[in-house]
Amino acid sequence: MKLILFDIDGTLLWTSGAGRRAMEAALLTHFGHTGAPGYRYDGKTDIQIVRESMREAGVDDAAIDARLDDVLAMYLERLSVEIEAPHTTMHRYDGVMELLDALEARADRVTGLLTGNIVEGANRKLRAVGVAPERFRLGAFGSDHEHRHELPAIAVRRAHEALGLAFEGHRVVIIGDTPADIHCGRGIGARAIAVATGHYTVEDLAAHQPAAVLPSLGDTAAVMRAIDDA
Repeated sequence: MKLILFDIDGTLLWTSGAGRRAMEAALLTHFGHTGAPGYRYDGKTDIQIVRESMREAGVDDAAIDARLDDVLAMYLERLSVEIEAPHTTMHRYDGVMELLDALEARADRVTGLLTGNIVEGANRKLRAVGVAPERFRLGAFGSDHEHRHELPAIAVRRAHEALGLAFEGHRVVIIGDTPADIHCGRGIGARAIAVATGHYTVEDLAAHQPAAVLPSLGDTAAVMRAIDDA
């Protein structure tokens, strides 16, 4: 048995900036700042994005914590608006549905999510590109912990609680598009498969020594082999 955990943004789908625009609107409303224009969201959890962006703007942690729930609530409201906006082109990457079908056909594979998105943000993005969140049997989200490296252990615990399955670290495969996805599971011995569908090239990702690097999820057979070999 293997537990396969997917990142969302840059791995399964692309929001053409809808998430960032929604977050910046929420930050501007509650803090008066959007954060530095060059601050990168990829590989971060939503709470981490709020904290790091506002620290750079000079806001202390106590003020960030006091407004965090309101920021995330407004972020979700704005995310729904941005997803439906004419300037937003939501895109599901090639091969995603075929890969999910192939994994579901295997009795020895359990599919889940490991994402920096808070849970409802993850669900809204997936539904917007025609992927039912229920296809993933469990998940670990940015609403579970601020730091991504804590999420793999949460996913493993949930697999045991919800499904009665105990996964040793080497039976966990994390699929994502950033170095953070590659590194986050190493504390539990998880394997990582990197896909160059986000902001990082194959060469960028290979430098972090994942179990495999693929240009995309488009070749279902190649992805399934990489999972088998990881």
